Amino acid sequence: MRSYITTTDETALIHRAEHRVAARESCRDLNFEILHIALWSLTAVVTLTSAFAPAIKFLTFALWGTLTLIANMALKFTTVILFLHRGAMDSFKYKRRVTDAPLPKISIMVSLFKESAIMNHLLANLRQLDYPKTLLQVILVMERDDITTAKTLSRTGLPPWITAINVPGGTINTKPRALDYALDHCKGSIIGVYDAEDAPEPGQLRKVARHFTQGDEKLACVQGTLDFYNARTNWLSRCFSIEYATWFIIILPGLARLRLPVPLGGTTLFFRRHILEELGGWDSHNVTGDADIGIRFMRFGYHTELLPTVTLEEASCRG
Repeated sequence: MRSYITTTDETALIHRAEHRVAARESCRDLNFEILHIALWSLTAVVTLTSAFAPAIKFLTFALWGTLTLIANMALKFTTVILFLHRGAMDSFKYKRRVTDAPLPKISIMVSLFKESAIMNHLLANLRQLDYPKTLLQVILVMERDDITTAKTLSRTGLPPWITAINVPGGTINTKPRALDYALDHCKGSIIGVYDAEDAPEPGQLRKVARHFTQGDEKLACVQGTLDFYNARTNWLSRCFSIEYATWFIIILPGLARLRLPVPLGGTTLFFRRHILEELGGWDSHNVTGDADIGIRFMRFGYHTELLPTVTLEEASCRG
């Protein structure tokens, strides 16, 4: 039935995936002509200022750089204070309600692109998830012209709770577009996103389900913590690990506690489906779609919370 629907309504499904987000919230209608005019005008002003008033140009750039640096450091310092004094920040915590509600159906989307050797590791990590398989749906999302991944899947036996979706080509080719296309195939009330190399802790989905059940109705998204399993490989992987630890353990939780927009990462994300669909899902024309949707949640009165559950990834060890 899925094959029949995707074949007969392919054009409509492609258009829906590329136009889910309202035009006023999307990047698809950006007027690049006006943007080019603005950039050329700015370039002309900078050139003329450099020629006739170099001191004014220097002071302007120095002032702007100093102010933005101070603002950025002040925000990060505030998140550090919140991290060190969590006990004094009870007023910022969202109220919880205790409930014995049954476990919800969860749909996980895993975006694949030219994957081969990592497929067995991915399936092994998914099988380790401690969540009832009758309530779990995993969709492997791949582009239709991705021959490498298709060949790998043809040699791989998938359990009944894991299916693969081929995303047909369109006017653009982005990860947000692929997720928007696959969203219509999801059955769960909670929508999750993983990357192919992710190794989530086995009890992660139970924690996510409990967090949503105990959260208020404005809780739209739960962001997990990302870390690396090869952090000690070399100096570069250690730097990546330090950056991730700072971002996911200090800065993002601080932003959430301050009720500020949380720029989401690209994986270990979990959404209330009805809120995600209300906002139109991902902006297919925005390559930073996850950060964009985190901003839109805040604009429409919803919030994101950080959950202390870890997903391991592989850090880049080469420059």
